Amino acid sequence: MEATKGKVLFISYDGMSDPLGQSQVLPYLAGLSRAGYEITLLSCEKAERIAKGEKQLRAFCELHKIDWSFVLFHSSPPIVTKFYDIFNMKRRALALYKDKKFDMIHCRSYVSVEIGLWLKKKFGVKVLFDMRGFWVDERVDGGLWNTDKLFYRWGYAYYKKKESYYIQHSDHIILLTEAGKKELMRWPSYTNIPITVVSCSADFDVFSLTEQQQKLEARERLGIPEEDIVVSYLGSLGTWYMLEEMLLFFNQLKKIYPTAKFLFLTPENPSIVYDRLPDHGLEKKDFIILFSERKQIPGYIKSSDFSLSFIKPAYSKIASSPTKIGELLAMGIPVISNRGIGDVEEMIEETGCGIVVADFSSGSFEQALKKLPALLSVSPEYIRSVGEKNYSLQHAIEKYKEVYKSLM
Repeated sequence: MEATKGKVLFISYDGMSDPLGQSQVLPYLAGLSRAGYEITLLSCEKAERIAKGEKQLRAFCELHKIDWSFVLFHSSPPIVTKFYDIFNMKRRALALYKDKKFDMIHCRSYVSVEIGLWLKKKFGVKVLFDMRGFWVDERVDGGLWNTDKLFYRWGYAYYKKKESYYIQHSDHIILLTEAGKKELMRWPSYTNIPITVVSCSADFDVFSLTEQQQKLEARERLGIPEEDIVVSYLGSLGTWYMLEEMLLFFNQLKKIYPTAKFLFLTPENPSIVYDRLPDHGLEKKDFIILFSERKQIPGYIKSSDFSLSFIKPAYSKIASSPTKIGELLAMGIPVISNRGIGDVEEMIEETGCGIVVADFSSGSFEQALKKLPALLSVSPEYIRSVGEKNYSLQHAIEKYKEVYKSLM
């Protein structure tokens, strides 16, 4: 452990008991703590999840010398509850600041930066706006805010105005993609604040390279014959994630590889998938749908030959970096994705570790399937090396260290 380089308050509206907190917050903070920064973490936790996971999370934070504090999250009514949560988080953040006199506030996403800039106004402390993506536009593009309704139209206008304020008054901004950075720099609200791009990363120790024996063992565990083609999907379903299009793709895959299997590793109810199969002429016997804890995911996903990442293309998605991409590449598993998602298309076309479909038409799927044999011949070691260059956790931590040093 290096000597203390500065005191940092990290504020996250996402909970550490959520999968996102465990994959995209805690590993970063552990690395920054090891680098010599004194980290205090403030999060907003869902009651049912924190009741199950607090003990384990406390142990992790104590091990990595992270001082963790949280308030409870509220969900109803929408938008209004955010004001209540912000009030609670402001009160806790103020108490923490008075106790520790932080050198910097690191704010993950929009709700958190509201609190960070409030502290900046009171005490002059530096603020790192870890903007991630275009959160306000994502709410509309994803159908979560229907701007045909007055309430959500007001919410959109309110937060777009807030977004401009956040951008103009932060000391440094983090975005997930180069495409998002280029777009933000065209916004009227942008005033030459430094921007650093840090893609969603993967822990390459957890998501280790797939060895042939591991692949065979995973298939044996799942009851999949060694010779079958296996396509996988990792993550949630709904909102952004295009189940219908994935089933259409699998239908075409089956015409070439009749014994192909589709493995879903998802927290969703399996009936969401099974109920759609009759409409596509697909059979339940060709599907395996499981939920797995994060550290157990590699033990199942390593059975697959390639994975799908079909995400609804929309304006806000140019600033998106799917976490699953880094995790899959870390295991040496190639990816078939669609256009319009952050820097994914550019990365795949430059490296050859995946295939990009132009759209979700039968013709585009046919073109992708023609390229599949060549893709399956790409070595897992090469795919992992591409992942390490673009998505490794240590690479992300090094970028954060540079930003911290510049702000301190």
